[in-house]
Amino acid sequence: MTPLVSAEHLCVSRGGTEVLHDVSLSIRKGEIVTIIGPNGSGKSTLLRALLGLVPAGHGRVTRLPGLRIGYVPQSLQIDRSLPMTARRFLSLPTRQTRAATDAMLARVGVPEVAERPLTGLSGGQMQRVLLARALLTEPELLMLDEPTQGLDQPGEAAFYRLIEDVRRETGAAVLMVSHDLHVVMSASDRVICLNGHVCCEGTPRVVSNAPEYRALFGLGTQGALALYQHAHDHDHTHDHAHGHPHHDTHHHHDPA
Repeated sequence: MTPLVSAEHLCVSRGGTEVLHDVSLSIRKGEIVTIIGPNGSGKSTLLRALLGLVPAGHGRVTRLPGLRIGYVPQSLQIDRSLPMTARRFLSLPTRQTRAATDAMLARVGVPEVAERPLTGLSGGQMQRVLLARALLTEPELLMLDEPTQGLDQPGEAAFYRLIEDVRRETGAAVLMVSHDLHVVMSASDRVICLNGHVCCEGTPRVVSNAPEYRALFGLGTQGALALYQHAHDHDHTHDHAHGHPHHDTHHHHDPA
């Protein structure tokens, strides 16, 4: 299967310092790939390079011709002197009908924010509005940069569940940068550990047992990667940010 996007021996420098060195990866149709790594490891730079927003010093990035990408940035700087409603934001840069924006806001679980100014939204509401804007492009690849940063565990669990639903319903591939070194959603097909270069990659269970992962991220979870699990795997009343989908993988509840 031809990758939707791939990097081959990618090197990227910023301010004279090499941020990414010899990074090779590919994202294929329908898969969920999570990138984890410490601060300064080049995670956001990698996403921006795959999008073509920063140039490669060496190597190359290849995107499938005509590939539709939806991008959810890490944050959005909002000018508070220029109030803009969520509905208006969803029509930038491509104008959307009222019906389309209403339907998408309902799809991501925040139909009530349509006429609210962006500056008045909570962190969780803002992340869902950013996701709605990305989904309006009907992406084949959804790229998210630390989308749950700042959310509490129930909010993080709910957002992960929404992303899994989007993948199931639309078939879009998902490339997500995680803010948490020790927790990824169990639906990830692959996890890539990044620290300027690719330290290790594989299924969540393989990565959790990789010596490169333990060496890089320490023993905060007894050296193992925790997996987010759906609330509905147990019941429909509580969100569990961490779970035990694999009996042969160790898990740990990080303090909130």
